[in-house]
This record gives sequence, C-alpha cells and structure tokens, in this order.
Amino acid sequence: MSLYIGLMSGTSLDGIDASIVDISPHQVRLKRSVDYPIPAALKQQILTLMNNQGGDNIELLGEVDAKLGIVFAEAAQHLLENSPYQAKDITAIGSHGQTIRHRPDSTTPFTLQIGDASRICELTGITTITDFRRRDIAAGGQGAPLVPAFHRAVFASADENRCIINIGGMANISYLPKNGHQDTAGFDTGPGNVLLDSWCYQQTGEYYDKNGSWGKSGKSSDALLQKMLQDPYFSQAPPKSTGREHFNLDWIDKKLAGNAFEARDVQASLTELTARTIIDAIDNHFADSSQLIICGGGVYNLHLKERLQQLSGQRLVCDTSAYGIDPNWVEAAAFGWLAHCCLNKIPANEPAVTGARSRVILGAIYPK
Repeated sequence: MSLYIGLMSGTSLDGIDASIVDISPHQVRLKRSVDYPIPAALKQQILTLMNNQGGDNIELLGEVDAKLGIVFAEAAQHLLENSPYQAKDITAIGSHGQTIRHRPDSTTPFTLQIGDASRICELTGITTITDFRRRDIAAGGQGAPLVPAFHRAVFASADENRCIINIGGMANISYLPKNGHQDTAGFDTGPGNVLLDSWCYQQTGEYYDKNGSWGKSGKSSDALLQKMLQDPYFSQAPPKSTGREHFNLDWIDKKLAGNAFEARDVQASLTELTARTIIDAIDNHFADSSQLIICGGGVYNLHLKERLQQLSGQRLVCDTSAYGIDPNWVEAAAFGWLAHCCLNKIPANEPAVTGARSRVILGAIYPK
C-alpha cells in the first residue's frame, strides 16, 4: 500500500477537500475524504488578494500564505483523525495551494498559489509537495489544467472516447481517446461555478444555489446570454486556461451594462452560460466523445446537470461515482497522485493540454 494525501482548495473557496489515496501501478483507490472549512475571516482575506483590493497586499500575502499553510495542515490532520491511518503511514502530501493569480498569457507568464508548504510539513510531520503549476509554465505551458493526466490514468477506456467535465470554480474538460491512439487533450472552457456562486451570494447571501433551484426558477435571457458568449475567451483556440481574474462579479456587471433583469433570470442565464460553453467546447473539439463524465461541485447543481444532458444530444452523461471516485473528491485525489508522480520522477503534465514544450516533473518537495 502506498498512501498519499491530496489537498485541494479551488476558485470557489467553498472549503478544503482532503483525500487519502492508495496508489498502485495500475489503480488509484480513494480511502478516506473530508471537507475542511476555511475560516470566514481568512476567506475574506483571500478574496481581497484575488480581487487586488486594499493597500499593502505584500504584507497581506505573507500573512495569508502562512495562515493557509496552517489550515491546510489542520485539514490533513483532521483527515487522519477520521481514518485508520497515522502520519507515519502517509508517503507524502500533495497540496494544490490557493490560486491568487494565474497569468499564463502575460508578457512574462506566471501563476501563484499560496499555502505555506513548510508549515504543512512541519505541523504534520509528512513530506509535502506543492507548487505544481509553475514548472509547466516554465516549459512554455499554461500551467493548467493539470488533472487530465490523472483523468487518463483513472477514467480512460479501451472501447470509447470519453470527456471528463470538471466543474469547479472554473470548468475544464479532458478528452480521453480510446486505446491511447491520440494524446489526452483538454482545456478550461470558462466559468464553472464561480459566476453562479458570486451572483448568488451577492443577491441572496447564500454561498451557492442549492441544487440550482434558484436558477431553475428564473428564465435565461437570450440577449444577455449572447452578450456573455461574445467574450473572446470562448472563441480562443486551446491551449488555454482562465481564472477568477477574468470571470468575476465585475465581469457580470459589465455584461448587464445597466439593463434591468430579475436576479433569478441572471442566475438562469449564468447557468446556461456554463452549460453552453462546456458543450460547445466538446462539440467543437471532441465531437466523437460518446460519454461525458462529470466531477466537481457543479455535479450537485441539478439544473446545470439537467441542461448539460439536454444539450449533449445522445451522449451518455454520468458522474465519476460510476467509476469508483465520488465527484467531490476527484481533484483532491488528483493532487495525491501528482505528489506520487513527483516523488517517483514521473512527468505528469500533458503538453497537448497545456501547450508546454515537453513533459516535465511537476512540484516542489518539502521533505519531512
């Protein structure tokens, strides 16, 4: 048995996903998982950094980096306390960190994830691996998405072409061709939950639209949807990746441009935007996919899932639980797997996905 912990805190800031995975040469098995909360005050500080608000952000960055490292360590410890395992049983922790900036298309491309790995290692006594994205960017890639290699290892089929749809804050797709005759492909399609959650919180005070019920109660506006779809990101050719820097409340406000809409109709339109851009991306790039497999928090937005099924035609739509991994924990499991790849010097990026010049070993190691 080779056990790893994966820690994932995504764009939605809805908590830290922590999973223990058992990794063998031919299988990845999920052993235990927990969702660990991010304290409200810390979440607000993270949003301040993400939105480039306030004054001395370097001071705040250092403080939040340290605090997040402590909270990530607490998440790992809480996970172990709710499992039959101890720290000595864990080979390493793979921590994605919290993305504060992602600028792969700037003059000097960069990406920044925080959550002090030194503190995670020190507090847990477990070797910690983090900073997975920057090596891919150094190799000329987008640094994202990184999970397609994991999707291929776990969900690929010898008999059919599949697409994995990961709906977190952002949505990304992984194309898994049958028999491995082609490279794995994929990219960020655009917003997943981030606009839905941001609008819902601003308008209702709820962090998310439970089951998508509020959005379903509204009526999507064709005019608003078409205006949103004109964003250049959606027609940009892959490889591509995006983040909260691009898709946020200010983006929604610009698209509304003083027009009066019922708040729930805006939510319905944002739901349609997420569904439409995902299916359009699949139709335009991976039309021979016969099965669409969903993971991430968006799987619990029943209205969004319903629209994906309606737009997907005859394709089978299901979630990753049909293949042994609960959709909530796929990304956390992926970062445990990426830690395994790093320690074993296995390149884990997909150049066809990120645009990197070559396959490279991802991650920085903080040994116990």
